[in-house]
Amino acid sequence: MPKFAANLSMLYAELPFLERFEAAARDGFKAVEFLFPYAWPKVELAARLQANGLRQVLFNAPPGGAERDSIAQAWEVTGARGTACLPGREPEFRAGVAIALEYAQALDCPRIHLMAGLAPEGADRALLRATYVANLRWAALEAAKHGREVLIEPINTRDIPRFFLNRQDHAHEIMGEVGAANLKVQMDLYHCQIVEGDLAMKLRQYLPGGRIGHLQIAGVPARHEPDVGEINYAYLFSLLDELQYDGWVGCEYRPARGAVAGGTSAGLGWLRPYLETGG
Repeated sequence: MPKFAANLSMLYAELPFLERFEAAARDGFKAVEFLFPYAWPKVELAARLQANGLRQVLFNAPPGGAERDSIAQAWEVTGARGTACLPGREPEFRAGVAIALEYAQALDCPRIHLMAGLAPEGADRALLRATYVANLRWAALEAAKHGREVLIEPINTRDIPRFFLNRQDHAHEIMGEVGAANLKVQMDLYHCQIVEGDLAMKLRQYLPGGRIGHLQIAGVPARHEPDVGEINYAYLFSLLDELQYDGWVGCEYRPARGAVAGGTSAGLGWLRPYLETGG
């Protein structure tokens, strides 16, 4: 059965962030992911993981900036969504990767997502791609020194207009060009359904090669629980078993009940059968 990780940036939104670890463990999750850890001390996050018997399986490198205040401002104020493809931002990208690797070490997190960034209006996409490849090649080498994987994720342009990486085939082309064994694709089935569809065939195409480092799920179109919307996740979960996928599946969705007390837990009916069977 698939192994599910709670995305603490989206789930349990009625609680202060540091209280979400306990809530996730109480609901039966054995692992967590989130967007960014940089607003909290490494030792505090590590303590929350240990106290609740949780594994940290994924987080993002900084979207921009190189220290706590500038990272938060990059995401929340300036709308940055990564720097990996942006020419002239290489020092900022490298500083962010260095910070991310420090957190990954402290949290014993095996993988880091490197957000591609937003393509500037009128930019030369060939130049963006060359910058992206060069930055990823450098980051993969640095991550390998620490025993970590780095991931790239295609994201739909409805949620993030102008995001540079949108398709699975594009991601795998980039990965092949970089040529690093520890660079893998983060396949979010929510984004993939919106951009491409044909999810079962995409999973059959890409999972057997071992180049999918992490999966994520959400209902389409509203990004609520996976049992709400147009995707038959029960079928896809069975397919993951057939394909012997042994990685984590991140629950990166917004509970339909919103940020109300117990809202996340009340919407976990879809998950409980998998927890009962050890998933």
